[in-house]
Amino acid sequence: MLFNLVDKNKIQKPKHENLFNTETMLSISEIRNDVMIMKDGWLRAILRINGINLDLKNSEEQQIVLEQYKKFLNGLEYPIQILVRNTFLDLSNYLTYINGNLQNIDNPVLKSQGEAYYRFLQNIDMQQGLIYNKEFYIVVPYYQDEQDKGEIQVSRWRKLIDVLNAKDTIEKIVARYRLFLKGRVSLDTRVNLIIDGLNGMGIGAEKIPTSDIISLLFRCYNPLLHSSQASMK
Repeated sequence: MLFNLVDKNKIQKPKHENLFNTETMLSISEIRNDVMIMKDGWLRAILRINGINLDLKNSEEQQIVLEQYKKFLNGLEYPIQILVRNTFLDLSNYLTYINGNLQNIDNPVLKSQGEAYYRFLQNIDMQQGLIYNKEFYIVVPYYQDEQDKGEIQVSRWRKLIDVLNAKDTIEKIVARYRLFLKGRVSLDTRVNLIIDGLNGMGIGAEKIPTSDIISLLFRCYNPLLHSSQASMK
């Protein structure tokens, strides 16, 4: 029997082709009250870190900061994840601001210098990669009943399989919410201890809210789409 190729679009695709999408592959169930709730019920908080430039300090000050950092890491009784993102510096908003101010300059000399500065920055913005912006984050986890070490020892493949096989039921949703209510206080305690420890070294840290968590995840998993939407604003 010969099949008509024109009608190939009418052939129904197997259901399993749409089973695994980006949302399925993520181990995040929901984000509530500035906390990520994972599909296994455990919690995550994210801190935004303001780094310090060691090159601007003398050798003695550098050694002091490094020793304090070692003590900070050795004093932790639970795991943390340090995330460093290198992103291109987007100058589009700054260029719009400069261009708007140039229209209000009457002095021809100042206006000429401003236009030259605008073209210089515009050339840098068009050639992305000349200026990088580093972002530092710390992900703070919480596992119930102090299961931190046990969860770390689980292989990546095992975690991936657990995520793919995770199917939400009413019982699982209710259990996650109960774990969230129970573990949120303990997670906040961990977050405050880390913030205090970093502040003691002169490093600023803050817990990012729900909107910033969503934006960070969106930029990580959809970088091209995020940049195109930003340019449309």
